[in-house]
Amino acid sequence: MPSRPAAPPPPGESRKAFLLRVDPALFAEIERWAADELRSVNGQVEYLLREAVKARRRGSGRNPRPGPAGTAGA
Repeated sequence: MPSRPAAPPPPGESRKAFLLRVDPALFAEIERWAADELRSVNGQVEYLLREAVKARRRGSGRNPRPGPAGTAGA
């Protein structure tokens, strides 16, 4: 089941624009994924970034902050 598209910012807030360079094969995969979930590529990238940030905050990522030489961070 597709997730909801990224919500627009509340009135008075703006979004930060930035250039992102990605491998063409990765872009094509994100483009297909976005189409499957009825999102734009930009909306899909924003959704994926939001989900990654939420997972990191919950601490559910694999070794979210590696220390020196791959050891677990603090």
